[in-house]
Amino acid sequence: MTASVVDLREKFSNPNPAELELIARYAMLPENGQRERAFEAFAQTGLPHRRMEAWRWTDIKAALATVEASKTGYQCEPLPAAEATVIEFSADGIALPETLPEGLNLHPRNDPQAFGNAENVPLGAMTAALSGRVGGLDTLIVEVTGEVATPLHIICKGDRDETNFARVAIVVRPGASLDLIESHVGGAGFSSFLIEIGMQEGGEVRRTILQRGSADEVQAITGVVTLGDKSRYTQTALAFGAKVARVETRVTHKASGSHAELNAAYLCADGYHADITSHVRHGAPSSVTRQVTKGAVLDGGTGVFQGKFFVPRTVGQYTDADMQHQALLLEDGAQVFAKPELEIYADDVECAHGNTSGALDETQLFYLRQRGIPLAEARALLTEAFIAEALAEASEAVAEALLDAARSFLSETQ
Repeated sequence: MTASVVDLREKFSNPNPAELELIARYAMLPENGQRERAFEAFAQTGLPHRRMEAWRWTDIKAALATVEASKTGYQCEPLPAAEATVIEFSADGIALPETLPEGLNLHPRNDPQAFGNAENVPLGAMTAALSGRVGGLDTLIVEVTGEVATPLHIICKGDRDETNFARVAIVVRPGASLDLIESHVGGAGFSSFLIEIGMQEGGEVRRTILQRGSADEVQAITGVVTLGDKSRYTQTALAFGAKVARVETRVTHKASGSHAELNAAYLCADGYHADITSHVRHGAPSSVTRQVTKGAVLDGGTGVFQGKFFVPRTVGQYTDADMQHQALLLEDGAQVFAKPELEIYADDVECAHGNTSGALDETQLFYLRQRGIPLAEARALLTEAFIAEALAEASEAVAEALLDAARSFLSETQ
């Protein structure tokens, strides 16, 4: 029996106006058991807040007092991916391509799909429940059946909208591969994107993400990835933040021999907040994870890194995992919060993590200044070189454009 809106409202602890608006939007959607379960999971916590350990530095509830339209449009052009198959989500609906490359099939679904582990991913659960507002489409299922020759480019783009919610599920069949590019360029007061990627034996996905929002909007990008036998997943993200922005990735190694690489860079100016969060479960033997995250933050900016490797006692044997986070505080007043974690119960593993923060090397700055390079340009060059490692595995189709975006930001803010 479907719970009433009043019942759901009672499950929220002291709901703020934004949560009341989300409840009202839920009430306008058709009744469905899958949708109800997702929204109930969201209702257990409501909008994430600092009293939740996983959100202690990224308080969505405080930042989103009300659901209001952004005062600005999208913040930059999407990544220039030539010959890509483009899917665009906006507050008005979804634009699908007229033709598809071989090996790629789209299955739009107007009925909600189940979302597992919803209690641990509150904004993912919220998006799964409310994504039906996007043109009546609840979930876009992307099926990859072979080696797709050209990239798939997903664009989330607003134009002074209130919200932009979207859900995509990607199924990668055995031996299939996909070059996935995402451009989340802002323009909505509250945007939330949920992507689920299920990879079967020998599948491969290279995912490249650009996130950029304005100082008056909240953005959430939530990825849930499951890896099959000998599958390979490579992710590269460049985040410039927003009023509050979070790129969250949850990876599960479900079969032996799987490999995940999670790399990210964040660049935050005054008034911008970027959160890179990941959780990797090594639920199969002989699985490998490599993670490099680098950040650079200016006065008034906030960077957050949270990474966790979880290795169960029996199935996690022979895990090989390494996590590194390094941050530059470019000016007094910059803030960086970091929490790398290893939770290991297996006894035959190789796991390591590292975390550092500091300022630019004064010796290197002096060396560049001695060769006639102005201070601002020297600082930008050193910062670019610092973060470049984290962007090295980006899609070849947009790798240079990603570096150009970082370079442009650094030249404008130094």
